[in-house]
This record gives sequence, C-alpha cells and structure tokens, in this order.
Amino acid sequence: MKLLRVGTAGAERPALLDAEGILRDLSGIVDDIDGALLADEGALGRVRAAAEAGELPALDAAGLRTGPPLGRIGKVVCIGLNYHDHARETGVEPPAEPVIFFKAADTVVGPHDTVLVPRGSAKTDWEVELAVVIGRTARYLESAEEGLAHVAGYAVAHDVSEREFQIERGGTWDKGKNCETFNPLGPWLVTAEEVPDPQRLSLKLWVNGELKQDGTTAEQIFPVGEVVRYVSQFMTLYPGDVINTGTPAGVAMGQPEPKPYLRAGDVVELEIDGLGRQRQELKDA
Repeated sequence: MKLLRVGTAGAERPALLDAEGILRDLSGIVDDIDGALLADEGALGRVRAAAEAGELPALDAAGLRTGPPLGRIGKVVCIGLNYHDHARETGVEPPAEPVIFFKAADTVVGPHDTVLVPRGSAKTDWEVELAVVIGRTARYLESAEEGLAHVAGYAVAHDVSEREFQIERGGTWDKGKNCETFNPLGPWLVTAEEVPDPQRLSLKLWVNGELKQDGTTAEQIFPVGEVVRYVSQFMTLYPGDVINTGTPAGVAMGQPEPKPYLRAGDVVELEIDGLGRQRQELKDA
C-alpha cells in the first residue's frame, strides 16, 4: 500500500494512493498514519480490505498539499557515510560500524514544502536517502533478518545538511542537521510487502534540472536489515520511528571547488524507485 497524509500543515488527513493512481480517503477508517496504526495489524488489515473492496471514497487531489506520510514521529535516527561511493568522494575510509546521529522530529516537512536556507549558511547541501519506518518495537535484535521483519515501510527522505555548521563549528554533527525544514519526507509510506528487496533501489537527485546523485542502495555499506539490528543494540526503536539510511555519491561537499552548495531560488527534485518523487524550492530563512 501507498499511504500518505494530505492537507494543511498540522491538519493532514490520512489517505491511500490506489493502483490506478486515485487518491482515496482513509479518515473514515483510521485517525492518522502513525506508529499506532503501523503496530496494529487489525487496523492495517481493515485498510487493505477496504481498498481491495473499492470502499474508499475518492479525494480531489487538485491543489491539495501532500504532508509527511507519517504523523507523530518519535525519533529520526540517521546513518552517516553508509555508501561506498559517498565515502570515496569525501575521502574517508568506510566506517567499521554504522555512524549514528539524530534529527529532531520537527525537522520533518512534506515532500514539496519549502526548504529554508539557514541564516548565515554558505554550505547547505543535498542528500537523497532511503527512509525506513519502524512497525514493531525493536530492542537487541539478533540478525539482519529480524531487522527487516521490524520494518513497516519505506519512504523518500531528503537529509538536507549545512556542512559548515556540521563540520567546522565544533561538537557533533547535530548543528548542521537540525535546521528548520531539513528533512522533507514522502510523498508516500510504501508498506514493506511492496519493497521485497530494499537493496535494489535506484536513488536520484537533481538541482535546477541537473542530475547530481544517481545511485543505488546496493552500494550501502550496512544494508537496511543490519542497520535496524545495529541501532536496536543502542536504543529501543518504536513503531513510527524513522531511520534515514545514508546517501550515495554526488553531494555538493564531494564536488570540486567551487562547490555548488544550495542557495535561495534553487529547486531540488529527488526520487527513489517505487517510493515517489519530491520537489522543493529553497528560500532564505
């Protein structure tokens, strides 16, 4: 299933995109697309049954904003340097263990919402990423297979980053990762049964129409199941938590000087096979 949330920010309603590309209203069946729904097999079964029976009313999508496909996100866990080609372009050795950092849940915005260039920023960068959404409580998992079994679905994430704040201003990466609007998510939450192999997905990103990133999740150093297993050794993952699993080569930081960092007025578009497409215009904060 392709689950999404539509409407004005803070007042989104749950919806489903059917096989014919028609937007269907879920508000008569569920309150929201969130961790509580993902953990409730009965509620998900009712959604599937209603969709298959053609019982869901159509929504007029014209002019309707697409919000993040997941509400009430608990935490956003991010994996750094998780692609062989990205490690090469940034001149670092692949990590022996996954690099973990966090984004606050309030950085998450809709897939077509405006992205704000922070005040004083000279190095705002782009990063297309596969986002993993947790559907079952995960703690101390023992195998990558168990990790995959705890995934409810997948989405496109844009891990926007400010590299000066991240690298040159001291402390951890968090300064460059938690600026307002720095995690567009969506358009859909695609349930796990529609993504039989998350290591065979193409990821692409364009800036002002120019292709910048053209990668594949086959390049991941730590695949999805192992990422979930590993993270569960250090924290409990709950339904509705999100893991951004890293970005392939092609970020601005990896380009020759002068590096083409983002500015107000730029347009970024990104997509992942089967998970949909995003488009954001950048404006000054």
